[in-house]
Amino acid sequence: MATVDQLINDAKDRMGKSVEHARSEFGTVRTGRASASLLDRIEPFDPSSIKSIEKAIQESDLGLQPSNDGKLIRLPIPQLTEERRKELVKVVRHLAEDHRVAVREIRRDAMRHLKELVDGGEVGADEEHRGEVKVQELTDDHTKQIDELLKHKEAEVMEV
Repeated sequence: MATVDQLINDAKDRMGKSVEHARSEFGTVRTGRASASLLDRIEPFDPSSIKSIEKAIQESDLGLQPSNDGKLIRLPIPQLTEERRKELVKVVRHLAEDHRVAVREIRRDAMRHLKELVDGGEVGADEEHRGEVKVQELTDDHTKQIDELLKHKEAEVMEV
């Protein structure tokens, strides 16, 4: 029935967005090598605004001290200490858990909507069961994707 399929497709889209958001957040976590994605949240639009950009970088949570020559901002990126790497791994694990929770909340919403369809007499129990199985498969798949992203990011952070 179309309504069950719509619920499943909606859950799939929302879970996919959560995985993509996890990927983009992982990109902003500093690793041992310089990455342009560190500055994704800082968008220069005018060369005369170098002072403002420099101030934004200093006030960010990146821990970087920019310097500029009037035309260009330089960002010296010091090596990470072992202690700082371990802290960053904890941050990445926390981000991953937040996104796994978001995926599970999407599953819970989909299951609740399936139950409402059954209670409203719009679909039968067989169709509800098929929908629940599919939503659980989607949840497992998207959680696994987040775990894979976490595994790669942890390795990247701990790499010297």
